[in-house]
Amino acid sequence: MISSQKKPGQFMASEILEAPEVFSCNAIADHSLAVSTMDLSKTQAFYTIARGSSDAVATILSYLFMSRLCKPATSLPPSIFSIYKDIHIGNAVGLVISQSGTSDDLVSCAKGIRKASGKVIALTNHPGSPVEDAANLTIPVSAGVERAIPATKSVIGSIAAGMSLLTALDPTYRKIAENASFAMRQLAHTDFIEHEELRSALQRANHVYVLGRGAGFGAAQEVALKVKETIALHAEAYSAAEALHGPLQLATNELFVLILDTGELESQASLDKAELMFRSAGADVLRLAPQNKATSCSAAAAAMLILMLYPVLLSIALDLGLDPDRPSTLSKVTRTS
Repeated sequence: MISSQKKPGQFMASEILEAPEVFSCNAIADHSLAVSTMDLSKTQAFYTIARGSSDAVATILSYLFMSRLCKPATSLPPSIFSIYKDIHIGNAVGLVISQSGTSDDLVSCAKGIRKASGKVIALTNHPGSPVEDAANLTIPVSAGVERAIPATKSVIGSIAAGMSLLTALDPTYRKIAENASFAMRQLAHTDFIEHEELRSALQRANHVYVLGRGAGFGAAQEVALKVKETIALHAEAYSAAEALHGPLQLATNELFVLILDTGELESQASLDKAELMFRSAGADVLRLAPQNKATSCSAAAAAMLILMLYPVLLSIALDLGLDPDRPSTLSKVTRTS
């Protein structure tokens, strides 16, 4: 039920507006001294641990870290430590991403990695959370209080916080992060020219595929999740390459395909092929790229695409008479074990 004490969606709307500044500040934050105390010189791999929107952030950061550090970065299921036996971690860093930092399984992972002689870095938006207490180091997201249940500014801030962590590990990345910070501030004052086209496509859709490659796949995961959260529309995220296998067949039914293009040169051929094949099969296809193409950072481009789409979903939710601040079956903090 929509609360009579506030306007529907007012929290989500205000938090979307705050997101560019949250990103810009986080992207250029200096954590080099804190990271240097951990002695990560022998790190051989990064394992991300997260759920929900934070797991989409983890996908974006995994591609970013692999491309810059040339070391494996992959997702570790939180249940490895919460319901199964411990595993050997070796010279690896666990990157725990959680807006609240309170889920029992994420805390178990942080403790389990440290017990296995690994090191843990937490990206959280709540100081003093249990995950932070269990980590070796916390990179604060500093997005401020987020009152809408669908996370927005904390998602954008977490991507940028990961970028600032990368700068601490690879100082040559600093200039790229600074340029991304500037580009995001400019995006806040740029009209999203495809807004109405995307809004119309989502309003007539029954099923949605959101496609991306590289960091764009993480953006696709977050957008598909937000479509479900805010407007209760069935949506799935796929790698543009994976979608050309069995999932392509769904294009023979009514299907809207949203392709998120982060501008990574390595992914263009794959995105082009997916666009061509889905169009040829009769799907309704829209391909989006950031309005500001000045950034050369794939993670920043992913954040820009996500931020471009949040207001569209907010608008549709309000048209449907929904309050996106309070989806009926969801709560702000989801406790998993």
